[in-house]
Amino acid sequence: MENLSGTHLKKSIRLIMETPPEMPSTDGHTRDIVTERYVVESKKSAAHAPLACSTQHCAFPLDGSHLCVWSSKDPSHQLLTLQGHHKLITAVVFGNQIDPLLLCSASEDYIIMWNVAECREKTLKGLTPRGTILGSLLQTVLCLRFSLDDRAVAVCAGNKISVMDVEKQSVLVELKGHQGSVTAVEFCPWQAHTLISVSEDRSFKVWDFCVGSLIYSSSILTAYPLLNLLINEENQQLVTGSADGQLWIFSLMEGHHYHCVARVDVRRKRETFVTRRMMAEQCSLPGDHQCQNRHEVDKRGEAEATFPILDLAPCDLCLPDSQCGAFASECTKCLWIGSSTALFILNLASFELEAALHFKEFQSLSVQVAGSCAVMSEPMSAKAFCMLSSMFGSKIAVLEIDLAALLSAQQYPRAGRVLSVLASSCVLPTSPLYFGIIKEKFPKLANTKQHAVKSVMEDRPLVFHTKVRSSGYTSAPHMAMFSPKTNIKHDNKRSSKYKNNYKCKECSLENFLPRNLSRQVAVAQKPVAVSCLQFSGDGQQLACGLGNHLSLVFNASLSGAPAAFSGHDGAVSTICWSHDKRWLLSTGRDRTLRVWSVHRTELMLLLAPDAFPKPVTSAQFYYMDTFILLSSGPEFCLLKYHIDLCRDDIRRYKPKSRYKPIFRLPMTSGADITSLSAVNDFYSHIILTAGRDRAVEVFDLNAGCSAAVLAEVHSRPVHRICQNKGSSFVAQHSLAYNLFLTAAVGDGIRLWDLRNLRCVRCFEGHPNRSYPCGVAFSPCGRLMACGAEDRHAYVYEMGSSSFLHRLAGHTDTITEVAFNPAAPQLVTATLDGKLQLFVAE
Repeated sequence: MENLSGTHLKKSIRLIMETPPEMPSTDGHTRDIVTERYVVESKKSAAHAPLACSTQHCAFPLDGSHLCVWSSKDPSHQLLTLQGHHKLITAVVFGNQIDPLLLCSASEDYIIMWNVAECREKTLKGLTPRGTILGSLLQTVLCLRFSLDDRAVAVCAGNKISVMDVEKQSVLVELKGHQGSVTAVEFCPWQAHTLISVSEDRSFKVWDFCVGSLIYSSSILTAYPLLNLLINEENQQLVTGSADGQLWIFSLMEGHHYHCVARVDVRRKRETFVTRRMMAEQCSLPGDHQCQNRHEVDKRGEAEATFPILDLAPCDLCLPDSQCGAFASECTKCLWIGSSTALFILNLASFELEAALHFKEFQSLSVQVAGSCAVMSEPMSAKAFCMLSSMFGSKIAVLEIDLAALLSAQQYPRAGRVLSVLASSCVLPTSPLYFGIIKEKFPKLANTKQHAVKSVMEDRPLVFHTKVRSSGYTSAPHMAMFSPKTNIKHDNKRSSKYKNNYKCKECSLENFLPRNLSRQVAVAQKPVAVSCLQFSGDGQQLACGLGNHLSLVFNASLSGAPAAFSGHDGAVSTICWSHDKRWLLSTGRDRTLRVWSVHRTELMLLLAPDAFPKPVTSAQFYYMDTFILLSSGPEFCLLKYHIDLCRDDIRRYKPKSRYKPIFRLPMTSGADITSLSAVNDFYSHIILTAGRDRAVEVFDLNAGCSAAVLAEVHSRPVHRICQNKGSSFVAQHSLAYNLFLTAAVGDGIRLWDLRNLRCVRCFEGHPNRSYPCGVAFSPCGRLMACGAEDRHAYVYEMGSSSFLHRLAGHTDTITEVAFNPAAPQLVTATLDGKLQLFVAE
């Protein structure tokens, strides 16, 4: 073997050892994002050259049959060239152990194992390094992979997987079952006997290679071959990428049966990433340029036909902190995605892009279109290395990426202040909310003096009483014969039998999880859809709206006959409790809004269909029952209302309750509002709205204007916004109230943080393709429940994208879910009109 000074290698290798030129980012940051450390030019085409990266080394073939190793830790070392193959090298992989660091290469003639340290030591002594020949398969090997202890290596040749013993240099087992060439294989970190493979037949298989049996075989996932495979040990998930830029994520947890967690389209994620950045930049501009229509945002660059997944690698990313703008100390588990024209960083919690590095933005790079790619970044490191082979040339480049500079260049512009659901300031006199506190601060005082007037007998009808005494046939019998004394001192001591039975105790998540079906109740004799569901604040009553024009109120245990509220001429679409549990608000397809007395089961306030030009899509009580908040068309409206409690059986046809619109504001884009949410259990100035343009807009009613716009929240319009409103029975951290959920048909559920306006997690493990299913927070804020179309309700934990439990026992699509705020109970409603009560053990 000749070293680097040999004449034939001088002609074929060009190493850039001097200081590389600066490659500033396109948006003006002076810090170097990408530095080209080495460039290797081969005599043969490097279009699909196999590449491998470890924590300190990079390996690549040169001139077809020479294997080169470059040290990323000490670039001053000479390039280590290993010779032993006589044919084209088709696969290269590093071992998992650092000492000794093994390197395996394969061609059609041999499979050779190299000890990198020994080979370098022999080279420095002027000796020729030798590798160990494991075998010869006389086939094209597309993939190699070491086991965790480096004692075995999986060799993929054709549609066959051979597991070889490194020490004995023998084949342990051969796995056959794929219909196409095996393109990637991985050993399961927590199950030493499990092996997972993907193939050009567009499926993945799970093997027990100790006995040589097939454990699981998936269906065909996509129309394009699967190219790469990665196992996320922390979340116990399988990630595979296809040639058309699709990522499939499956759960490997026990009992999940390889359930699909998410599907990611890299091209769409890239378009959403660019759109959100440009919308954030426009919203940060002063004056008339602020928050223009998102349709006016220009798309940067040409549309890419596809992003083939060439490489997948783990990435620990320190995201910017929402409070101080600096990078947080805790890192987020992300994923490097290597493609032909760009590198992407995907957040494995939210399945959103955190950064995108397009090669064409750096004109100094030697490789603009890659045929193969390999990425490596150490945990908690600010640097990453990427190897690229030219698709239309013979160059192989080694790039060094500064992660901090990349994130700083591409993070969204920060707003002037951090938004919060909890009110941090007093109500301004210019705020529309000021109308709600005027009455409390400045009550109208009655005249203390009454002028003496002559008593005059007025003409009255024969029956002049304002209330007609009932005969008593329909009233309940009197059970209490006297009023109890309320001025007795108890010395702050109270018997335990009088304590609230719904009071929650501090318990583990497993004890709080309601997963046992306790009761199932049909709301009507005939199947009728349950369109809305909500518990009262004390957790003792449950209200539901039906498709047969009725609203029903059950007790928390779903026992006994419910109270019925009849009056709508169409299906009830919204139902909402007041904070004091006295009133019930409902809207229907008849375009009316009604406020009912829960105790009397009577209508107290009516908004006729002509009150607003467009139908009311969402409505609720707001600001501790001070206002009624509703949405109609592209705007939301704030109503000040008064409910008259005086009963006049003679003139009951003339309602005295009244309302007055005091403030209205449209969405910036002008799109119709599909969902609306605000907190009523405590004073909050924030209102969240979702529009048909797939955007979510945040309004600050203390300032009386729009505070932020989230573009491209889902691929379809949001049909539900659900805030973490907490409960008076369970304590939460104050920052937890800034979390909210958005749901869209066919695009799962996303968890957002209002402070930084970022998606922090995505839940897509439940089927929801055609019907808008409900979603709800648990009182503790640690769980989320949602409906699905497979006759199961799904319960997720906020820290995982895989479902925690799946609740069976339903007979149709689950349309609504509701947690009891005072007890570990969950009620689900189905499309055929049944309520299911789930309780904890």
